[in-house]
Order: sequence, then C-alpha cells, then structure tokens
Amino acid sequence: MEAGAADGPSGGVEEALSCFSFNQDCTSLAIGTKSGYKLFSLSSVEQLDPVHGSNDIPDVCIVERLFSSSLVVVVSHAKPRQMNVYHFKKGTEICSYSYSSNVLSIRLNRQRLLVCLEESIYIHNIKDMKLLKTILDIPPNPTGLCALSINHSNSYVAYPGSRTTGEIVLYDGHALKTVCTIAAHEGALAAIAFNASGSRLASASEKGTVIRVFSVPDGQKLYEFRRGMKRYVTISSLAFSMDSQLLCASSNTETVHIFKLEHLANSQPEEPSTWTSYMGKMLMAATNYLPTQVSDMMNQDRAFATGRLGFSGHRNICTLSTIQKLPRLLVASSSGHLYIYSLDPQDGGDCVLIKTHSLLGSGTADENKENDLRASLPQSYAATVARPSPSAASTVPGYSEDGGALRGEVIPEHEFATGPVCLDDENEFPPKEGFLPVRVPIPERASPERSLGPSNFGAAPVCGAGGRGLGDHQTPALPSCLQAERWGSRWASASQCTRIGA
Repeated sequence: MEAGAADGPSGGVEEALSCFSFNQDCTSLAIGTKSGYKLFSLSSVEQLDPVHGSNDIPDVCIVERLFSSSLVVVVSHAKPRQMNVYHFKKGTEICSYSYSSNVLSIRLNRQRLLVCLEESIYIHNIKDMKLLKTILDIPPNPTGLCALSINHSNSYVAYPGSRTTGEIVLYDGHALKTVCTIAAHEGALAAIAFNASGSRLASASEKGTVIRVFSVPDGQKLYEFRRGMKRYVTISSLAFSMDSQLLCASSNTETVHIFKLEHLANSQPEEPSTWTSYMGKMLMAATNYLPTQVSDMMNQDRAFATGRLGFSGHRNICTLSTIQKLPRLLVASSSGHLYIYSLDPQDGGDCVLIKTHSLLGSGTADENKENDLRASLPQSYAATVARPSPSAASTVPGYSEDGGALRGEVIPEHEFATGPVCLDDENEFPPKEGFLPVRVPIPERASPERSLGPSNFGAAPVCGAGGRGLGDHQTPALPSCLQAERWGSRWASASQCTRIGA
C-alpha cells in the first residue's frame, strides 16, 4: 500500500507528494515531500493527528512506518541507493544500508524488512538488521512491485516472475525458500497484495480489467472480479480489509472499486427451488459451451461498492479501515489530500465522501466544512461492525497468530513479536541511548559487505565469495542494530568503520 516516485507522474499532473503509504494495519499514513516526511494517525475521521515530521532528509521518495512503533524507514532522491532506519521519537538513526542500484520499494513486518531493487530483492531480519537472503536475477522490475505478508509467522513474499506475463513468484520469507509460481494473468502485473493473515493474495494486470484472488501457499484461484470492460486502466493499489471480507482497488480513473469475498461453499450446491434459480443454473451450465472469454466474463463478480473521486490522473492508494468502530474507505492522493468515505458493509453501493483532509497543512476550515457530510452517515453502521476502534495501545483487529482471520478478536501488537524484541517498549526497541548507527554497504552481485566497527578493533573475518545469499556461505554475525552493545570501551561508529568482504 505504497505509491512512490517509481510509479512516475500521471499525464504531467503536478504532484504535491513524492510518496505516500499506509502502515501495515492501516492506522497510520506516511507522506514524503521535497522538504522531508510526515506521519499521521488515522484514529479519527474529523481530525488528522500529526505523529511526527522531519525536514532532516529532503526530497524523500520512500517512507515506511512499522505498525505504530517509532521505527521508520526512509529513502531520498539525493541518495536513492541508501536506506536509512530511524527511531523518530528519539531522533536517532538505527542503521543505514547502501545497495548496488536504486531502492524502489520497502516492505516491513515484525520479522522481516524487504528491500526491492530492479533486479534483486534483499531480505533482512528486522530484529538485528542482519541480511538473511539475497534473491538475484529476478526479471526486470522497474516499479519495485512486491508484497510482504504482515503475518510474521509466515512472512510470505510475492514478486513478478516475468516482465511480459502475469506470473507471480511466491517466496517464504521465514524459511527463505521459493514456495510456488502462480500464473495469475496473461499480461504483466500491475499490483499485488496479501491479506492480513497471509492466506490470500490479490493481483491485477496492466490491463486492469480483471482482479484475481489466490489461496496461499498452494496458489489456487479463489475469486475473480471484473473491474470494467470499456477501457484499460492502471491499477495503482490493492488492499484487503483486516477481516479479509472486502478487497478494494484504485486506479488512474475517478472510481475506487470494492469487491466482497463471499465465503466459499465446501458442499455441493442445492437443487434450485424456484423458476428463477433454475434458469440461473441453466445459464451457468451453458457457459461451458461458450468461448472461454465469454464464459469467464459471465462467471466474474462485479463490484460490491464504489467510491467516486473528484479527480483522475493523480497517483493514489486506497485501503479499508475501521475508524471509531465504523468501516471506512480511505484514499490518499499525490495531490496532497486524504479522502475518507463511509462504507455500508451489508448492502454496499455508493460510498459517501464524508471528509477531505489536506496532508500539507494548507487546507482551510472552509474546505473541510465543505466536504463534511456527517449528516448523511447511516447510524446503523455501529450495529454491523463488532470490532472496537484503535486505542492508545495499538491493536490489530481480526488477526490471529495461527494465520487465521477471526472477526471481532483483538490482539495487542506486543503479543505479535517473539523473542527479546518488544515493539511497545521504548527501552528495548529501537536501541537504547548512546548507540551510534552502523552503516552496511552492499556491492553489486557479490557477498554482502558489512561495516562492523572501528578499524582498531582488529581484523574482521572475510565473507566467503559467491552464493546467492547469506544462507549459502558463512558470514560474521552483525551486532544488533536494535540493542545497545559495547565493543571493548567504545561504541560502534558510523564514521570509523571497516569494510568486509571486498
């Protein structure tokens, strides 16, 4: 759920934001501009609460926040090959990595940090920032298209397996091995996204007419939705609701489509009881004798709900979130605005725009009043949504550790992490005061080079040559970037470092 500079401007439209992204549980929005970046909380419809802003890094092209923690990852146009990880509440840099080519996208969950370049993907362990695997020789991926499941118990990764066809490679980021390949579309991929539990994967091609949903990890097609037939569009984002019941898709047009993922029936369908249902069954049976393209169109489901935008041509991303116990459709645009729509989870239909927020602080009170349509909100929504609203202690509704999606269940974020890392504890994550950043440059198509500390610490071992990742050869352990560790009587320094594995 990110839009960055790699996507490029649309039709020469002037854009206020260089990048923007929702965090993993859709409780926060991050934006990047020429002057820096900002983080906002999405806990209220009426007010957009700023969480943090920084002008230390100008011309930001990627900014990603890890859930509701203080960890944020930033890449700038000035140094497009360098990834910086910060603890924004303490104002400290945790670490910095340099790569062989431009960083096109970043993906995060509680176990893995994914860095996507045009022809390679780097997988880091987020607890100590150790590089675990390098996936080399992937098909050219100029937009950095990839997806990472937010369920850290599997950490599935998806990325294009072909530049010309819609093949998806499904990779297990926890076991560090390829799971399968999915022949999703005939044309090249435009968007992919996992649901919260990592059990489903949605995809769209560059044509933008058909959206498909596959089961994970076996890659079986579960659903097929038709966005439209009249024209090809560019799908800019796909996003599941946290309970995996809805899927939204935005594009370069003025319409956001929302599809409903009905429960799949395991049993055989019942015999038709009425004349209408009998005729429907006969029509479905007749599709077996029609050309494939015609039968596919008849079997494809249509949009359950739609949101109408007041513009087209701007880059945008959409997501489905629950704010103050009510379901909302959120759309962020490169024009510098966040649009919030009401959504009827039972009947669907047209989503109503209830609030427009300026993300650059230039919006006036009159502008917000003009777009405030609170009086049209159906009061019955509260009865249809059982999940509680986000509280001060950040929670993720509908998520379970076993990979399921249980409606109504709320699990605190600190229960997600295993081991010594506790994301809600400022004293443990990110690092304690006094720890200075560790810079780790990574050369092109070679074993990773690490900057581990001052040169007077003594000679460090050299990584073995060759291999496609750290799992293929021995590598010196990288000291934890997320915990304070003392080497002798001095701290590791970013300015005094020894390069390893030349």
